[in-house]
Amino acid sequence: MTVALFQFLYSWNDFLGPLIYLNSTKLYTLSLGLESYMGAHFTEWTLLMAASTIITLPVVVMFFFTQRSFVRGISFGGVRG
Repeated sequence: MTVALFQFLYSWNDFLGPLIYLNSTKLYTLSLGLESYMGAHFTEWTLLMAASTIITLPVVVMFFFTQRSFVRGISFGGVRG
């Protein structure tokens, strides 16, 4: 579960990979969409922060589902036998 959480976080927060490989703006990820919105328009900070909050919700939900195994793995690795 911990590896699944880390892989999800890596792929969700990846910015450089999609920036290099994607040619069409229709295929942009959410982080690229936020960056292009900030660069193309006058920056509406309130809308940008609201969108950023909504984008982080799946990460928080994924953490709550894997929290038990994540904390168990950290405590198991930290206990010396």
